[in-house]
Amino acid sequence: MTSLAVTKQGRATRERIVRGAAELIAERGAAGTSLDDVRAVTGASKSQLYHYFGDKHGLVGAVVDFQCATVLGLQARALGSVNDWQDLERWAELMATIVEDHGARGGCPIGTLAAALSDTDDGLRTSLSEAFRAWSDAIRGALTRLQENGLISADADLDALTTITLSAIQGGLLLAKTSRDANQLRTALGGAIAQLKAHAPAPRTRRR
Repeated sequence: MTSLAVTKQGRATRERIVRGAAELIAERGAAGTSLDDVRAVTGASKSQLYHYFGDKHGLVGAVVDFQCATVLGLQARALGSVNDWQDLERWAELMATIVEDHGARGGCPIGTLAAALSDTDDGLRTSLSEAFRAWSDAIRGALTRLQENGLISADADLDALTTITLSAIQGGLLLAKTSRDANQLRTALGGAIAQLKAHAPAPRTRRR
């Protein structure tokens, strides 16, 4: 049994534990992180872990929810301001700058969790799949506005272009993480944007 944090202090304690667990899992993976590790880092007691999460599975689920909300919140805000190619390029540079600021470590929190958990926990796989779907929806929203603004052809397959863009994000983040080079992500996103621009409407020819 788990219990919701109903007081301000309880919510703060729960959030502190989840943030600490998220950092450990990002460094060591879910399998390499024990409840004792979380207790040592967060100063939480066994009774608090049981009270808020029930067991390790409950804590990992809370970490998944936290990481998905954090990433999707940032992406929704950044992609929500895309209305032209310059906006899209600013979004791509923001992504690369964030990776640089973190020393090109960690990769994508959602992608890392998905790689570790999707084959072993169908419930968490579903949660992570829904997160990727929400991310895709944010990307598609940006592409729809580009299309409405006449920058992408009306007959372009936005679903396919959305998948290409999200794949470039995930692949670029993985390459940046393994090479410790944020330019890997820049290159991947630059390629995706070039592909999007290839679907711009053909220029109209003037009649003589």
